[in-house]
Amino acid sequence: MTALNVESTDRNGELMLDVKDLAVYYGNIAAVKGLSLTVHKGEIVTLIGSNGAGKSTTLRTISGLLKPRTGTIDFNGQRISGREGHEVVALGICQSPEGRRIFPRMTVSENLDLGAFLRRDTDGIAADRARVLDLFPRLADRINQKAGTMSGGEQQMLAVGRALMGSPQLLVLDEPSMGLAPVLVDLIFDTIETIREQGTTVLVVEQNALAALRVADYAYVLESGVLKMQGDAKKMAENDDIVKAYLGG
Repeated sequence: MTALNVESTDRNGELMLDVKDLAVYYGNIAAVKGLSLTVHKGEIVTLIGSNGAGKSTTLRTISGLLKPRTGTIDFNGQRISGREGHEVVALGICQSPEGRRIFPRMTVSENLDLGAFLRRDTDGIAADRARVLDLFPRLADRINQKAGTMSGGEQQMLAVGRALMGSPQLLVLDEPSMGLAPVLVDLIFDTIETIREQGTTVLVVEQNALAALRVADYAYVLESGVLKMQGDAKKMAENDDIVKAYLGG
């Protein structure tokens, strides 16, 4: 099915991520069906849709945690589909996973150190740690606290911070607002905008569509593994018919 396109501004940035005709299966069940999407350098791109739409499957495939049955994924002109997860991280894609997946018995500091596990640039690691603690002052206050004793919002900050410690060119966020109070949802998305302003391109998956569209430049809407719509995120959020039909408004 051809996706509905919303009138959009030109996407002039350099092409960073290029996903073409991606199909991903769990056994004989197709979770993603012929998805194509792009992310350009300097953008915030969001992939939205209801639970079970195939959003997280798409991110896990981009990150090398799942293998596509068909289709290709190119990152900065290099084919990465089928590569192992640690290879994808080394190339510059770091993911903050759904459910946070922090290490609860380790301290905030130790969790951040693990995010930089593949790096050897000591000065760069120190600079990125300072950046993370500036973005999330609560983590600085709890730097020696066991991560599992923190609130859900603080754990989400840690998950994002840990991904940033990999020094990604593309930061991939899977449901960063899940389970958070509205005030923390606003904080997380404001921080995503700041991360982009600091030079990191962002691909974010969200069920909270309107929150994601508020900060995104470009949006893709998935439904049952099929791309239903794509276009300018702000215009999509302002279209009442689209909101009612696709975004739960």
